[in-house]
Amino acid sequence: MIRIELSAPEAEELSGILENYLSDLRMEIVDTESQEFREGLKKRKDLVTRLLEQLKAGS
Repeated sequence: MIRIELSAPEAEELSGILENYLSDLRMEIVDTESQEFREGLKKRKDLVTRLLEQLKAGS
């Protein structure tokens, strides 16, 4: 397991970046016609969601 230590401001900034990316991912999933590509985006969305949950749990 890899661990990264972040200060509170760094964790807030990273959370904001991930939340913006998550929003973009959701729009891209809706607009994607390729089922295979859409499934890859959904997996990425799930990963970003888990990362955000971990960040919020650590604060």
